[in-house]
Amino acid sequence: MKKISLIFGVTGQDGSYLTKLLLKKGYIVHGVKRRSSSLNTHRIDDIYQEPFTHKKNFILHYGDITDGTSIFDLINKIKPDEIYNLAAQSHVAVSFKIPEYTSNADALGALRILESIVKINPKIKYYQAGSSEMYGKIQSFPQNEKTPFYPRSPYAVSKVYAHWITVNYRESYKIFACNGILFNHESPLRGETFVTKKIVKALCKIKNKKQKKLYLGNIYAKRDWGHAQDYVEAMWKILQYKKPEDWVICTGKQYSVKQFINLVSKKLNLKIFWRGKGLHEKAYNEKKQKIIEIKKEYFRPAEVDNLKGNSNKAKKYLKWKPKKDINYLIQDMINYELNELKNGK
Repeated sequence: MKKISLIFGVTGQDGSYLTKLLLKKGYIVHGVKRRSSSLNTHRIDDIYQEPFTHKKNFILHYGDITDGTSIFDLINKIKPDEIYNLAAQSHVAVSFKIPEYTSNADALGALRILESIVKINPKIKYYQAGSSEMYGKIQSFPQNEKTPFYPRSPYAVSKVYAHWITVNYRESYKIFACNGILFNHESPLRGETFVTKKIVKALCKIKNKKQKKLYLGNIYAKRDWGHAQDYVEAMWKILQYKKPEDWVICTGKQYSVKQFINLVSKKLNLKIFWRGKGLHEKAYNEKKQKIIEIKKEYFRPAEVDNLKGNSNKAKKYLKWKPKKDINYLIQDMINYELNELKNGK
């Protein structure tokens, strides 16, 4: 019998990579997408053409994490063995603009799934996608499963609620419910509003004279960046472990946004020079043209300056460790953007 998985947030970066992984492992994958006037399936369109699967093993459904009835009906109809909740309003800065919607989707969305599991079949395994943003104003360094949370955005606060309601339902109803506390993970499929994608896309265009400037906020924020393809494997391993627990998934290496920019520039053979400080700091090309500027409006109301994880628990018990380093990640993203430019996109 093939295992059946249900992925909320299947059209996102992680949903796409996770779908491909599960199909390779012989699962039947059901994915949930929101109904909108425009198609948002570009990250999963190729899955139908992949040689390792057929359309019958990958089924899309309309649904919404903010609609309890649709969640209940989907779980009741599909009867999955595993549920992965990757659905969220996932942009931190945007969460300050739409805090109520962010809370409804990211916090209460998890509750709706958990409540449906308890009512329909408590044997369903559940994965909740947590975030390193939950650590926020860090209380210890590096951050692991025992580090206290100190969220600094509506997004992070919502994720903390989702984390603890998952723990609560696990302990109250003895269900197999797990949290993956994933640090920043990127890929060519990252959304265009996220800083790594924004940097790579812009610098590729600047190199090819398709764009003049890139505007950024806090370039001294430090992050632990990995590749999404590695991280979805960790999600799967979390649900295969002998008991439900919570796990930090990260690389254990840290770079500032500015360092990330410099690495991308070097790979593009784009020579840049930094001048100034604070809001007046700028990057120039070898022709002394300004190509990067700092804008106050791109800073968050409450900044998260310093995230670096410790995934020793996952390495020891899940036998998981990242295979792709930051150089592979950046080159992968660059190759994708240069190909898009070549094809006139």
